[in-house]
Amino acid sequence: MNLDDFSDLIERPDGGIRYDAEARRERLSVPVGALGRLDELGEWLSAAQAAVPVRPVERPRVVLFAGDHGVAALGVSGRRAGTTHELVRAVLDGASPVAVLARRMNVPVRVVDAGLDCDPALLPAEVVRRRVRNGTGRIDVEDAMTLDEANAAVELGMAIADEEADSGTDLVVLGDLSVGGTTPASTLIAALCGTDASVVTGRGGAGIDDLAWMRKCAAIRDALRRARPVLGDQLALLAAVGGPDLAATTGFLLQSAVRRMPVILDGVVGAACGLVAQRAAFRSPDWWLAGQLTGEPAQAKALDRMAVNPLLDHGVRVGEGTGALLALPLVQSAAALAAELPERPAPEPEAKEAADAEDGAGAEGAGGTEGAQGVEV
Repeated sequence: MNLDDFSDLIERPDGGIRYDAEARRERLSVPVGALGRLDELGEWLSAAQAAVPVRPVERPRVVLFAGDHGVAALGVSGRRAGTTHELVRAVLDGASPVAVLARRMNVPVRVVDAGLDCDPALLPAEVVRRRVRNGTGRIDVEDAMTLDEANAAVELGMAIADEEADSGTDLVVLGDLSVGGTTPASTLIAALCGTDASVVTGRGGAGIDDLAWMRKCAAIRDALRRARPVLGDQLALLAAVGGPDLAATTGFLLQSAVRRMPVILDGVVGAACGLVAQRAAFRSPDWWLAGQLTGEPAQAKALDRMAVNPLLDHGVRVGEGTGALLALPLVQSAAALAAELPERPAPEPEAKEAADAEDGAGAEGAGGTEGAQGVEV
């Protein structure tokens, strides 16, 4: 697979529709600018849907790609290596932050096993079982996966995007479940932005102390040496320093843009995959929103490179799509306001004629004054 082929398949949201949405916004009863960024969100969604007025977001879904990362064995995460299955179970048992919010908002959650390293019997029955491989290699000293596995993972993400689009999902809240996943994500961002490891190394979702931060920084530094020789090939880059869950997320983002399905990104993992996808198809970020800033320096750098402005800044770093899900009501509110606010009534013909006559008289008077001033001078 050549990810560059997506460049010819992805178009931007309809510019003509967006112009119509902006024109409609100017006719609404609430003054332009009074709703702040909600106006922009409503117009963006209208262009993505190719509909004026915008349709309500009624069938959103949370999609989480899960995987374990071999680099976690170095002690770069606040969680033990190989325990992502515990996070998966917490989500599907309704005991994690994203599960609580999704239940409150009545949004279904779908968890995809792309690269967990556990006995499948440990996973709840609801997991989508599409595992490409068990965990990844340690990216500081070896490839995360083979090129064939990277290809299979991207195709997995594409297939999940098609399934969501075909089922009528009108917006996806995209997240990840992983232990050690912020290390490969930060490596990808540093490689694609041309920065050093120290610039992108954060504390991760679980939080780490200074010693663990130094180990993480060293792992990213070593992984960068392996990433730079393959920067020109996105698939090879994902194979070298990514992982099945990151490659699947990248494929999902690209195919979602092909299918014109809007996506809200969550944290640094989604931002890293978005950056890889942007390198393959430069129009693809036009289909995404950034739900929030997490405080991870790598995420901020990636969003800046993609020119995607986050909706919220609450410092939610727990992952799992939690911060992105918090932004969903904002998007739904923007759609509702754009669709349901009444337009200003058109002026009565007599009133319009009187206003036009008054404007003409005013202009004439102004011209006469100018003439008098000209004679005087």
